[in-house]
Amino acid sequence: MKKYLLKSMSMLAAASVAALSLSLVSCGGSSGNNGELNIFTWTEYVPQSVIDKFEAETGIKCNVSTFSSNEDMLAKVRSEDEGAYDLIQPSDYMVEQMASQGMLEEIDTSKLTNLSNIGSEFLNPSYDPGNKYSVPYLGGVEAIAVNTDMIKDTITSYDDLFNPAYAGQEVVLDDFRAIIGMTAKSLGYSMSTTDRTELDEIKSKLLSFKPNVALFDSDSPKSALISGECALASVWSAEVALAMDEVPSIEVVYPDEGAYLFVDNWSIPKGAKNVDGAMQFINFMLDAENMSMVLEEFPYMCPNAKAVELMGEEYASNKAKNPPAEVIEKGEYIKNLDTETLAIYDQMWTELKK
Repeated sequence: MKKYLLKSMSMLAAASVAALSLSLVSCGGSSGNNGELNIFTWTEYVPQSVIDKFEAETGIKCNVSTFSSNEDMLAKVRSEDEGAYDLIQPSDYMVEQMASQGMLEEIDTSKLTNLSNIGSEFLNPSYDPGNKYSVPYLGGVEAIAVNTDMIKDTITSYDDLFNPAYAGQEVVLDDFRAIIGMTAKSLGYSMSTTDRTELDEIKSKLLSFKPNVALFDSDSPKSALISGECALASVWSAEVALAMDEVPSIEVVYPDEGAYLFVDNWSIPKGAKNVDGAMQFINFMLDAENMSMVLEEFPYMCPNAKAVELMGEEYASNKAKNPPAEVIEKGEYIKNLDTETLAIYDQMWTELKK
C-alpha cells in the first residue's frame, strides 16, 4: 500500500518493495501471474457467487472460460501455449488419458486441508490411484427425463428411447461417449466395448436413433424440457433435477440396463503459471459450506460428504439430485479407448450428426 506520510524516497521505495512482496504472497504464489487464476470449466458448473467469494477472500482474480465436452477441453488445452490454464475439470477417463500423456501436474494432497470432506468411495479411484493428478468435484448419471403430460408410455430403459414413436421429441447430450455408450448399454454391451461385431451392431442402432433427436445439447438441455420443446431426454441427472423444479410433470428414470456414471475433477495442467493459487482454489472448493453453495445452483451427485450433510433431507432424498446407491452400484464408468477404436466411435458420431 502507498505510504503517503513517508518523508524520504528511500523509505517509500522500501515500502513499495515490501508491499509488492506481500501482494505476491497473498495471491498464493511466488512466481508467474500470481494475481490471476485461469480456470477452464464445464458450462453451468461453477456458480459466479462462489467465484466472487473466492476472489474476495484471496484477492486472486479468476478468469473463467467454459467447454461442453472432454474432447473439446482436451483439444483447447493442446492448442494453447503451455500455462494458458491453471485449473481444468476433466472427467474420470480424461484424467487418466491426460496423465498418461504428461499433461497434468502432480497434486500435493497433503496441502489440501479439506480433502477429508470427500467420501472415501470417491478417493483413490481406478482412473487416478492416490489422487495423484485429480481431486473430485461433482459427478452424476446419464439419466432419462420424461414429461409424463406428453409421454403416456412407461419408460424404464435407454432402449425405450429408440422407439420410432418418439421421432423429433428428444433432447440428448452433445457427447459422443455418452450417446454411443447409451446405445451400447441398450444392447447389453459395455460403454467402452472394442469388439468389432458389437460396434457394428451399435452403429446400426445409433443411426436408427437420428430421427428421434430434436436437439443435441450439453450446455443446457433442461431448457428444451422446461419449454416443452422436447418430451424426453437422455441428459445428466442434475439437468433433470433442475427441469423437475420448473415442471412438476417431468420425472427422472434411471435405466434398467445400468447408467453411464461420471465424476468430474479438478486438475492442474502441465506448466500452469499459478499452481499455488490453483491449490488454494481446490481447497476452497473442498470446503463443505462452499460446496453447498454449488449444490444449491447445480445439484449434481456430490462426492463431498460434508456438503451433502449440510444440504439436508430435501437434497439427500431427491433421486435426481442425489442418485440412489443402487443406481451407482449398477452403473458404469467409461474407459479410455485405443486409437483405432476411438476412430470408429468418432466416425459413428460424425454419421449420426451429419
